[in-house]
Amino acid sequence: MIGPFSPDGKSGQAGGAGQASPLGGAPAGTSGSLSASSPGSSSRSSSGSGALGKGAPRGAAKSGPVRLAVLGSTGSIGRSALSLAKHLPERLQIAALTASTSVEALSAQIRIFKPEIVAVSGENERKKLIGLLDGFPLPQIEIGEDGLSLAATKSSAGAVLSAIVGSAGLLPTWAAAKAGLKVALANKESLVLAGEILAPLLGDRLSPVDSEHSAIFQALGGRLDGSKDVRRLILTASGGPFRGWSKERLSGATPEMALNHPTWSMGPKISCDSATMMNKGLEVIEAHHLFGLSYDDIDVIVQPGSAIHSLVEFEDASLLAQLGPADMRLAIAYALSHPDRWPLLRVRDRPGSLEMPDSLQIDSKIEDFSGYRPFELKDPIAFEEPNREAFPCLALAEAAGRQGGTAPAILNGANEAAVAAFLSGKISFPQIAEMVSWCLNHMAGRHLVGVLDALAADAEARALVEARVRASK
Repeated sequence: MIGPFSPDGKSGQAGGAGQASPLGGAPAGTSGSLSASSPGSSSRSSSGSGALGKGAPRGAAKSGPVRLAVLGSTGSIGRSALSLAKHLPERLQIAALTASTSVEALSAQIRIFKPEIVAVSGENERKKLIGLLDGFPLPQIEIGEDGLSLAATKSSAGAVLSAIVGSAGLLPTWAAAKAGLKVALANKESLVLAGEILAPLLGDRLSPVDSEHSAIFQALGGRLDGSKDVRRLILTASGGPFRGWSKERLSGATPEMALNHPTWSMGPKISCDSATMMNKGLEVIEAHHLFGLSYDDIDVIVQPGSAIHSLVEFEDASLLAQLGPADMRLAIAYALSHPDRWPLLRVRDRPGSLEMPDSLQIDSKIEDFSGYRPFELKDPIAFEEPNREAFPCLALAEAAGRQGGTAPAILNGANEAAVAAFLSGKISFPQIAEMVSWCLNHMAGRHLVGVLDALAADAEARALVEARVRASK
């Protein structure tokens, strides 16, 4: 048992973070690519070197376009990246795409962006994709988990956008890290499950895409080392669709309500995580691994309206906040271009833009940025403390992060299973936190040696919660 874990966020056992060796982790007979060791892996750097500058990854030159592999191209983050590629083809080109089962959307993307390699979930999807591309030159088509890793590493891409939802994004992200590629990370689960070994392996080849971590990254001038002059990081939360609700009222929350986020357009899982505030808890763990600060120095504050994406407090009491539209293309662009910035405010549909059908849903009118002015916001910018009693998932995540080892993986697997059960109508909204708390107390935590340890803990937690849901019916 790792606990006791309770909604007050306190754990009765000392944390194990940082105690595990970063070497090994793959059992005998498995691929060496799952080992955490990496020749030439870099330690965290505070140099703030540009994405395509000194030490640039293969496949890209500072003066040329970024060649990008998009893992999860049919999701909201993937479509946002393709919107940038549409409007800025001289700066961003697509080398690889992956989808799970959304082969119709993927086939349309292939016809427009002409990637070298794509990956889908299985043989049935591969056959369907070939049929949809009849008469069009076929890219290399891979399948399954291995296919994702191949798409991440075997094209001409110098950078990988990791945007697959959930723990499924860890192995291809790990493969990209081992291959020496730059990783723009939107898949927070990779750091939640294996940040103790993944972040040191990537070093300054890692760039955050989550809007909150991108805000901190920008406030720090494109560096990841927060130990030098930072007093604390302050992650902002919108409060989600249930901001202001009492614990008692939340018992009547429905999936439809949970998915109705007030400011962001996101997929079902992350929208539900935002509603429970688990998403913010996962982001606390992510911030710890990204910027190297202790959990005592990472705070969460609610800022309704999502105008301020996060703040950094420095040792001299100065605060830097990053403001911007609630549009993930800003964070994606900065992750790929820093320390430079792409001219999004000056972008218009023009002869150089790629043509694509509206059915792809990858473009939300990038020219809207030109009308954004922070000082014209109608609502005042205000802050409030999160309601930790009504939203215990935040404290559970913080406690698992402090515990370290496989505790965050257990948290993640239990949460993904509980969210799926809620969205399918099998449990109530408050039961999400109850299931996660039960699983954290039920499972034995271990030191994290390799990515297979994290994935095994995640899978075990998922199975336990699924079994508990079935038994409760």
